[in-house]
Amino acid sequence: MVVPNAVATTSDTIAAARLLLTQMGLSPADLVTPATSVPTFAEIVPAVRAIRTTARTNRASRGGTSAVEHFISTVRCVYRYAEDRGWIRASGNPARQLAFPARRKSHRYAIPSDQLTEICRVAATTGNDPDLDSLILRLHLETVCRRAGALSLRPHDLDISRCLVFLREKDGTDRWQPVSPTLMSHLVAHGHGRHSPQSGQLRYRNGKPITHRRYDHIWHRLGLELPWVATQGVTTHWLRHTTLTWVERTFSYAVAREYAGQAKPAAPPRPT
Repeated sequence: MVVPNAVATTSDTIAAARLLLTQMGLSPADLVTPATSVPTFAEIVPAVRAIRTTARTNRASRGGTSAVEHFISTVRCVYRYAEDRGWIRASGNPARQLAFPARRKSHRYAIPSDQLTEICRVAATTGNDPDLDSLILRLHLETVCRRAGALSLRPHDLDISRCLVFLREKDGTDRWQPVSPTLMSHLVAHGHGRHSPQSGQLRYRNGKPITHRRYDHIWHRLGLELPWVATQGVTTHWLRHTTLTWVERTFSYAVAREYAGQAKPAAPPRPT
């Protein structure tokens, strides 16, 4: 019996099928072997949602909002990639319906001068390396850099003659930031005394570069000596906020924004 519309199997057809499988990286056995179970979004999303409930909680926490923002940004990126390549349609992109949660007001405030003096005093008179800790705090107070900017600072990022330091921070941003001659002299002396090579300006006495753990050590110690530091959950970012508040009040918001190295908002599209 002849089956209507049937395609006769010839040697050429078989050869073409084998060539196609080879190009796809498959073998005939792969077509009859059960596929390996691959996780789907239906399985992953509920697990990732737990990010918010397991997010680190302290007095500076805002309910895991930042964790949710990162999750939404990641999901949007994945689905946008699929949409750009035609794997899904724009109308079938569920990530387009995700909205970022409203940000809660931060409890951070500009540290008063008397409390700031206490912080600097304790950092300079306690601990196993007060010179290093004092330099770290001074660097953040003057440059309003983030931790990443301080950790990535290198000896050749110092423009000694112009009292400028080159900062590389989040989102690939970088800038030259002015510092006082006093801070510059201490940065140079620190690098020479601790034999900083071409990477890692801030170092322990043994020559190893500092990490994020040094910041944890500093604020834990300050919290033990100054209970209000632990109670309020003060961190290095408070130093940045303190200096920027002074710059804004003394000069202007625009100057403070530039000093902070914040990216300028994108200009609205022109009407066509």
